[in-house]
Amino acid sequence: MSYTIALNFEDGVTRFIGCKAGETVLDAAYRQKVNLPMDCSDGVCGTCKGHCEQGAFDMGDEYLEEALSDEEAAEGQVLTCQMVPSSDCVIQVPVASTLCKTAVGKIEGTVAMVEQLSEDSIELAVDLDDDDGLAFLPGQYIHIDVPGAGAHRSYSFSSLPGEKRATFLIRNIPNGVMSGYLTERAAVGDRLTLTGPLGSFYLREVKRPVLMLAGGTGLAPFLSMLEQLVQKREEGKGCDVPIHMIYGVNKDDHLVKTDALDAFAERLPGFTYTTVVVDEGSRNPRKGYVTHHMDAAVMHDGDVDVYLCGPPPMVDAVLKHFDAEGIVPQSFHYEKFTPNQVGEAA
Repeated sequence: MSYTIALNFEDGVTRFIGCKAGETVLDAAYRQKVNLPMDCSDGVCGTCKGHCEQGAFDMGDEYLEEALSDEEAAEGQVLTCQMVPSSDCVIQVPVASTLCKTAVGKIEGTVAMVEQLSEDSIELAVDLDDDDGLAFLPGQYIHIDVPGAGAHRSYSFSSLPGEKRATFLIRNIPNGVMSGYLTERAAVGDRLTLTGPLGSFYLREVKRPVLMLAGGTGLAPFLSMLEQLVQKREEGKGCDVPIHMIYGVNKDDHLVKTDALDAFAERLPGFTYTTVVVDEGSRNPRKGYVTHHMDAAVMHDGDVDVYLCGPPPMVDAVLKHFDAEGIVPQSFHYEKFTPNQVGEAA
């Protein structure tokens, strides 16, 4: 038996390694040429300390209190030299990937489909060369080189990890580097280079109600998250908690992938969503901004995990709203994209 361990480094790089049954994370990492910090490897110095965000493991009792206190252990801190996983795990490593002699990975693929979903949204599908697809955490993004431009742009996955075909929602920006390529030159069969995965915005273990706030093409990472939640439920590993999404756009025809959201509502008990349109002339029953439609019911008195992905004005507005209303969610994760990052880019 082997477990998949996601090592998230502080520079945003994520590296996935396999860990054999009974093997420590440190040994597994070194076996796969990832040099995690260490001095003693005996649970004495604490140099290999990290934080396990999710997953089951055994730390044993062969380490010193000075290396890992009971309080730290209760907070999810681990010593990778002692940690023996008993499930897939996600571990935060408090150093840059370059210091561990590892780097962000590269994968090649071909354009399989380009579809203009609306005036401001394009869907891109890429068939990856590796039949096993690419490992990433739902919500993360990847750099895609723009053919002939000598530049890359960053996009959140809307597909599941490990699928041979990766999909992305891309904002159509006038004169944008990637937008121009997709609308004017892209053809099925074009070769693309992708670098990643990257980012600290990803779905954590679901233990309580979830509120998803999506702005425009910031919907992409949530499609990936919902796909994984459906997959886990089908595997008998689901968690029946309320999951609500508020999806905001500027105009009616900017609402895309609502058919996919309808399907999730059927496949995932507890999932609901509402749409909000800024345009005052909209036919949508809910107009204005996402913050105008965050009633008490979706906040669960603060016992909620909030995920937010959208353009900077939306993210800033939500942050100000939480501050003004004194809202403190149990956890709060957000991705603020820009035209040259995850927003031409999400």
